[in-house]
Amino acid sequence: MRRRPRRPLGSDPDALRAGGAGKHGAAALVLGAIGVVFGDIGTSPLYALQETFNGPHPMAENRGDIFGVVSIVFWSITVIVSIKYVLFIMRADNDGEGGIMALVSLLLRKSATSTSVRAGVVVLGLVGAALFYADGAITPAISVLSAVEGLNVLAPSLHSVVVPVTVTIIVALFLIQRFGTHIMGRVFGPVMIVWFIVIAALGLASAVREPAIFAALSPTYGAAFIASDPTRAFLALGSIVLTVTGAEALYADMGHFGRAPISRAWFWLVFPALVLNYLGQSALLLRSPSNIDNLFYHLAPSWGVAPLIVLATLATIIASQAVISGAFSVTRQSIQLGFMPRLQVRHTSSESIGQVYVPVVNWLLLGAVIGLVLAFPSSAQLASAYGIAVTGTLVINTILAAGVVVLVWKRRPMLAVALVGPLLILETLFLASNLTKVASGGWVPLLIGAVLAMILATWWSGRNRVFDMRSDEMVPLATYLEELRAQPRPPIRIPGTAVYLNA
Repeated sequence: MRRRPRRPLGSDPDALRAGGAGKHGAAALVLGAIGVVFGDIGTSPLYALQETFNGPHPMAENRGDIFGVVSIVFWSITVIVSIKYVLFIMRADNDGEGGIMALVSLLLRKSATSTSVRAGVVVLGLVGAALFYADGAITPAISVLSAVEGLNVLAPSLHSVVVPVTVTIIVALFLIQRFGTHIMGRVFGPVMIVWFIVIAALGLASAVREPAIFAALSPTYGAAFIASDPTRAFLALGSIVLTVTGAEALYADMGHFGRAPISRAWFWLVFPALVLNYLGQSALLLRSPSNIDNLFYHLAPSWGVAPLIVLATLATIIASQAVISGAFSVTRQSIQLGFMPRLQVRHTSSESIGQVYVPVVNWLLLGAVIGLVLAFPSSAQLASAYGIAVTGTLVINTILAAGVVVLVWKRRPMLAVALVGPLLILETLFLASNLTKVASGGWVPLLIGAVLAMILATWWSGRNRVFDMRSDEMVPLATYLEELRAQPRPPIRIPGTAVYLNA
């Protein structure tokens, strides 16, 4: 009887997480993934299309631009999230862990590479981790701000309370982090399920009133939009990329829930809901271009705006959880790789080793988020700062994934080029488009990323120098054993086995 071949990368983390709970355990993981992982990308409809048609480089509210933009939105989500992350990169787990440091660890530990290649991997990993932390600071700020700004739809006089309410919500979110993602997944999961059902229903109700909008899913409209005015299309990418923010959190949070639960939640619920809502917003814009201000909230009937604001606020609180959990996971892996000092890491679950809480990171992120809210008191101002960190992380993840295909999976380089080449071209265009917004706020993630990358690089370099100095001073084991044998009396031995932990 032939044995089934083993997985190419380690054990099956999804099976380990589900344990003996069977279908109930798998369902709980899917629920938890919906509640923690998809909040970021799931709340992008609050601001993404609005920023595209009402941002620094607004597109025209005509049929050609609307169809072209929604076509690019659909195919960007399909290619970057569904194909790149869910079907491709999430298979590159490091013993169940995901995130940019998982790729770095695979390349450093499971492949025999030259010194120059290893140095390149380390540099990319440090820069990518720094940009991910920058994203982790901006996401809670823009997500919660965009939801609370719905108060302006109810009553413009409430504008003055938007920032205080936002800061209060953010402080509360970071205070509950110590309870762990398994608790928050159970609480947040049902809320996010309601959120995705509601945004899907609102989008569908609007789209069926303008059924021609479904034709925009064809890539021909996106191609025609690009061909008609390549410069405007290039500038539009800087805002369209906001529809895929949070994609990197799917991979970074894989250690918390596993690949299979995240994949199921994405294809069964999240992806269809997002597509329907973007179609609905586009249909509304076709019917009533004047609704571009707070486009998302205008999908709801007047009686539903207040409940939708409450639901959106809850969803954006949860959206912040995705990158916060990812930051904890990246920190833990960075410590293991020697890129950070040994910080206190608390394991919050007795069932999953990947669910961790890092107090120092939690409080530093809280300070950074509050600082951003006070410095940029509207989601429109923060949107310019948002894209650069996201696109930079996307590009670095793709480059490292190409290395995994060749050096770890041992596939032909041409296969890596075929897989990664189109992704890298698309993501580089997104990054280049966002670099045009450096002066209007894009400098923020670049500054945060540069400072963090310098700190990480300094620690890594200093640690290696100390290690080399200690290695030079250490007595070789063979020499030490010879000295023991030369002693007039043998060393005293006691029964049993002792284990000395050293790092």
